[in-house]
Amino acid sequence: MKRLLIASGFAIVLASSAFGQSAAEKTGVNSLIGVAPKTEDFVTEAAASDMFEIASSKLALERSDDATKTFAQQMITDHQKTTEEIKALVSAGKVKATIPTDMSKSERNMLDKLQKLQGDDFVKQYHSDQEEAHEAAVDLFKRYGDGGDNADLKAWAAKTRPALEHHLQMAKDLNK
Repeated sequence: MKRLLIASGFAIVLASSAFGQSAAEKTGVNSLIGVAPKTEDFVTEAAASDMFEIASSKLALERSDDATKTFAQQMITDHQKTTEEIKALVSAGKVKATIPTDMSKSERNMLDKLQKLQGDDFVKQYHSDQEEAHEAAVDLFKRYGDGGDNADLKAWAAKTRPALEHHLQMAKDLNK
């Protein structure tokens, strides 16, 4: 089964070459086969992920228990920091990319769902979303840090990944 998935992934990557690597990144094929995203894709996904983390964590400060609020405050602080760092790399001209002004459709949908919840339902969903978002972020930063094509951004991704791995572990602990 795994071979079939990998073979299918390669076929999609090859078939989508006319559309660029972005199609493979958006469909998850790059993640499946461990391919680094294009610089523009990495910046877009990292910035959108930060937006989701900050917005969902601000909701958590209003709607959750003390342990979750502590986690949420750290997410806001840390993801505001990474947002400023990636913006600085772009504005200094070290990275040729555009910072998105909104999160992706899937992140927007997750946030919309959270906004409709209260109490235990909110807390459970927030914990689950945090674990899922950080798994994706760790994968994204690992792939770019290992194989990205912009040296400055690649170094930043590698330097930032341990904090994201720590966030993932904290999210898993909350989700127990």
